[in-house]
Amino acid sequence: MSYKYFEEYDQEVTGNLKRNFQEIIDGVGEDPKREGLIKTPERAAKAMQFLTQGYDLDAEKILNKAVFKESYDEMVVVKDIELYSLCEHHMLPFFGKAHIAYIPNGKIIGLSKLPRVVDVFSRRLQVQERLTHDILECLNKTLEPRGVAVVIEAVHMCMMMRGVQKQNSATTTSGFRGQFKEIETRNEFLKLISSDLK
Repeated sequence: MSYKYFEEYDQEVTGNLKRNFQEIIDGVGEDPKREGLIKTPERAAKAMQFLTQGYDLDAEKILNKAVFKESYDEMVVVKDIELYSLCEHHMLPFFGKAHIAYIPNGKIIGLSKLPRVVDVFSRRLQVQERLTHDILECLNKTLEPRGVAVVIEAVHMCMMMRGVQKQNSATTTSGFRGQFKEIETRNEFLKLISSDLK
């Protein structure tokens, strides 16, 4: 998600974060004045602002800019949407992909807006369960569709780099509203996101 807005960092926030990162570097026993680390606090401050830029965005407002009246009433699926987030418990990355579907009820959305909504909510300190819920509820409220579904598959560095150190585990979360509560509709969605286009 590369929006022009986030190329312009708030200098006060950058300064505060920079000082905090200097303290962290010093706290782990490194020398913040060492050549390779001199610019690290500022780089880390800007990286943190970029990685949490979702706090400054309104997902509903983004969606409402691209809602169109349309009589199409079959399932719309956008799958394999890349996502990157930070675990709120350890501030380590988790990343993977989101799959979204909705069944229109007189309104459709510009397809590029679905990945942007994923970015808005993932660029915050998060847990995967809430991320799934946030995306689901935002789409359900804004589009008022006949049904909406969200599945997220992700790997968590907090499980891979520390703690249990399990390298091959992945986490899947899902949420369903409306017609996707029906087994037949849900199964159709799950089949579509697990198949390759030929």
